[in-house]
Amino acid sequence: MPIYTPPIDDMTTLLGKVLPVASLGRDDLDEGMVSAILEEAGKLASGVLAPLNESGDREGATWSEAGVKTAKGFKEAYQEYQQGGWNSVPFDPEFGGQGLPWVMSFPVQEMWQSANMSFGLCPLLNQGAVEALLHHGSKELQDTYLPKLISGEWTGTMNLTEPHAGSDLALLRSKAERNPDGTYRIFGQKIFITYGDHDMADNIIHLVLARLPDAPEGVKGISLFVVPKFLRDGTRNDVNCVSIEHKLGIHASPTCTMQFGDAGGAIGYVVGQENEGLKYMFTMMNNARLSVGLQGVAVSERALQAATYYASDRKQGKPLSGGETVTIDQHPDIQRMLLTMKSLTMAGRGLAYEAAFYLDQAKAGDKTAQARVDLMTPVVKSWCTDNSVEVASLGVQIHGGMGFVEETGAAQYYRDARILPIYEGTNGIQANDLLFRKILRDQGEALKLWIADMKAMSTTDKIVKAISVLEKSSAVLAGKSKNPDDVALIAVPYLNLLGYVAGGVMLERIAKADPSKVPVADFYAAHVLPRVYGLAEIVAA
Repeated sequence: MPIYTPPIDDMTTLLGKVLPVASLGRDDLDEGMVSAILEEAGKLASGVLAPLNESGDREGATWSEAGVKTAKGFKEAYQEYQQGGWNSVPFDPEFGGQGLPWVMSFPVQEMWQSANMSFGLCPLLNQGAVEALLHHGSKELQDTYLPKLISGEWTGTMNLTEPHAGSDLALLRSKAERNPDGTYRIFGQKIFITYGDHDMADNIIHLVLARLPDAPEGVKGISLFVVPKFLRDGTRNDVNCVSIEHKLGIHASPTCTMQFGDAGGAIGYVVGQENEGLKYMFTMMNNARLSVGLQGVAVSERALQAATYYASDRKQGKPLSGGETVTIDQHPDIQRMLLTMKSLTMAGRGLAYEAAFYLDQAKAGDKTAQARVDLMTPVVKSWCTDNSVEVASLGVQIHGGMGFVEETGAAQYYRDARILPIYEGTNGIQANDLLFRKILRDQGEALKLWIADMKAMSTTDKIVKAISVLEKSSAVLAGKSKNPDDVALIAVPYLNLLGYVAGGVMLERIAKADPSKVPVADFYAAHVLPRVYGLAEIVAA
């Protein structure tokens, strides 16, 4: 099984030649600095995290009444990650962060997720908790929790889902009661909580949605609370992991059932204003959704590398034109599958990094960039994760029967990828978000600006035609907008149509910046991009 090799050349091409990172006002982020950061991150990813991927998958996390224990080597790997300062890369220097742009953080994050997705989930959720407190927490909460969350000494979680309430948060039953001292007592159960308990950090800071007794009905009556595992005086809070799930993939990432308040109530601290919790939680979720899209790119890259290595090593069959037995990467159908994997991975990476670039511009006050982030977040999350399942499946196919057994690793990438279209809002929810909230709400103004930009960037005939198809399909939405069910029925096909077009434009830009990528872009335009025509028929039907 090959070791993971970070695709640093592809990453630096995006950061140095495709996305105008210099426009973000960071003169220190020249090519040399970018390469130095990525090289150091790559050493940790390939040398420490990647070797634990297979063993962690086999061993998994284990539960006991004393707490959740992570797989062998994970605790030590996390200490090396934390002490190296990697957790603090994109965060505010006021609280100990390095203040680097998000677009610089994304390739670093991609390496963690490619090397070991089960490990990478811990900092991913912590990242969302930091963002929620940075935007909505009081000064006291920020001073208490952000320095250690940003340093990685403590980790954060997101507690939304309950047994009876998945994506429909209006059904939440977890409750909060006010204490005379201004704190709250939290009661209830949350399920599917990633890294809800573990042994890698000194404290775990849970962000929990719950209702106050006098809260309005529905989503308008939800508040957000900080509920630490250990309180400020060091005593254990009334929150416990009562079980962990046995899952299809990401075995080394503990997915916990958390019980709050069995011994009188878990002490919590309200974030922002009461009954505004859902709005605050979406700060976490939107951040996490882009990162989950990046996870899709990351596991695709790992599956691609494994398949490329295997195909270059496995000898079987002779060329159709005759001759000696060759390695299977010489056969046209294997080449087709490898190029499909490569083009989808490369396109997804470009779209994810570009979304991070827009996020940096938005943080500087650019409202157009914020609209672009809003538009592209569901596309990055959904399209890149659906692609990861396809790419990982093709990786299994290239391995043949050896892909269906665990020893090659190909099956693990497929199993791990399968959660990505599900968590942080299923891809059907992403598609509804795109159409109802990001397009129809403003009569498609943000979309029209984006399409105009795509037209200005594109010169390839196949790409130009695909943009035209997207534009016509977008016009169809206006005619369906009076019936929400009609829109919802074609939401996923429409999102995928937009994704394939955006991916084609991105590959054209990459090929212009790096001529060695022209064959990949040409293959995508000829073999992948034509999917838009079938999707357009579905949208119009």
